[in-house]
Amino acid sequence: QVQLVESGGGLVQAGGSLRLSCAASGRTYVMGWFLQAPGKEREFVVAISTNGVNKLYSDFVKGRFTISRDNAKNTVYLQMNSLKPEDSAVYYCAASNADYGSGYVTQNAHAMDYWGKGTLGTVSA
Repeated sequence: QVQLVESGGGLVQAGGSLRLSCAASGRTYVMGWFLQAPGKEREFVVAISTNGVNKLYSDFVKGRFTISRDNAKNTVYLQMNSLKPEDSAVYYCAASNADYGSGYVTQNAHAMDYWGKGTLGTVSA
């Protein structure tokens, strides 16, 4: 069983930045980030293929967030810039243990086999 551990959450003012990291204890394939705001359903943020080439972004983070990964470290990163109060949420790292090809990427939460415990990001107005 692969463990995912997120870090990098915190409190930042609107317009500021946060960088989240997610370290996996073993090999994974597609990796992604999801968020859940208070009282709302979990929703997709971004995902990256195994080879790091293909990325999917939700519309509300395009141009502001950037996902990357370092396979040598089994780690995925989420650089979040131009943050808004509505970005405040618990951010969950997720990963798949299925190899559909190095360039495969999906935003489907049901395709993710491993989940971290989440890290809280709060953006003040």
